Amino acid sequence: MRFIFRSLIWISPMLIIVAAAACVWAGFELAAPPRRILQDYHREFLADPAAHGVQVKKFTAKDGTPCLLVEPEPNGKLGMRGQRVREELSSKIITLAAPGKSIGTLVLVHGRNGRKEDYLLIAERLCAAGFRCLLPDMPGHGDHPGQHVTFGITEKNIPGDVLREAAEQFHFSPSPAGLMGMSMGGAVAVRAAAMPKAEWKALVIVSSFDRLNVAIQKTASDHAGHWLGSLWTKGAGLVYRFLTKHSLSEIRSDSAAAAITMPTLVAHGTRDSVIPIESGKRLYAALPATLEKQWIDVPDAEHDNVLITDFPIYATIAEWMLRHVK
Repeated sequence: MRFIFRSLIWISPMLIIVAAAACVWAGFELAAPPRRILQDYHREFLADPAAHGVQVKKFTAKDGTPCLLVEPEPNGKLGMRGQRVREELSSKIITLAAPGKSIGTLVLVHGRNGRKEDYLLIAERLCAAGFRCLLPDMPGHGDHPGQHVTFGITEKNIPGDVLREAAEQFHFSPSPAGLMGMSMGGAVAVRAAAMPKAEWKALVIVSSFDRLNVAIQKTASDHAGHWLGSLWTKGAGLVYRFLTKHSLSEIRSDSAAAAITMPTLVAHGTRDSVIPIESGKRLYAALPATLEKQWIDVPDAEHDNVLITDFPIYATIAEWMLRHVK
């Protein structure tokens, strides 16, 4: 008995230290995740964008946001991915602009741990459908000078600001425009779309959430049990608030969703273990009942591969944007 008592005296402080360290790590991961570096496939794309049927222009917005403007090749050349999307759209009897033409602009907001270059292959497909695409780095990611992530609370102005600045700098009309965001980017896009006088004609949200703290606790509880999951979430939330001055409970996309007025498509992987599909469905339900909206299940998709399964997600997104961004 004395041995057990002494062991508990030694083990208990160690468990407390481990738990505290886990909470600190999680809080930092949420507020300032490690920045993803440029990948070889990013460099390959940027070295020869014409091989993908696009041209790429770099610029930095007035607030320091680094951006890529991706436009269809004027000569109408298509990359392999773009050709496939056009074929899928044509099979749906959808009339497309001639290759090389842009009928509007889409702002694409990357997810947590991502960077603007991750959306180059997405932009290739959407450019082939007839759009120019604008890819900004979010604070705490890529080359953005901002340090912390607030899931749209402080980033909500970025999509509209970079759209207007790009239009002025590169001499195109900022309207019509659509907005797309994935995961964290979905939360940013929802808040941007909910702003008064939002300029967007359509919105696409992929694998995002209604309430961040609820989604985090659900995932943590699935792995560590309800009690530990709840404790871990609260501890991470305290660290997150210390770093960002915002609480996790403030990060509610469902509240912002109720103010959205443009047609909205929401897609979610059925096997998402990072943001449970139930969280995405609650976000969808929070959109106004009178709104033109559509829910898409991406069969057997996890969080990280929702855009790279056999499901024709790009043709689905492009079709939604073609119907409304005009």
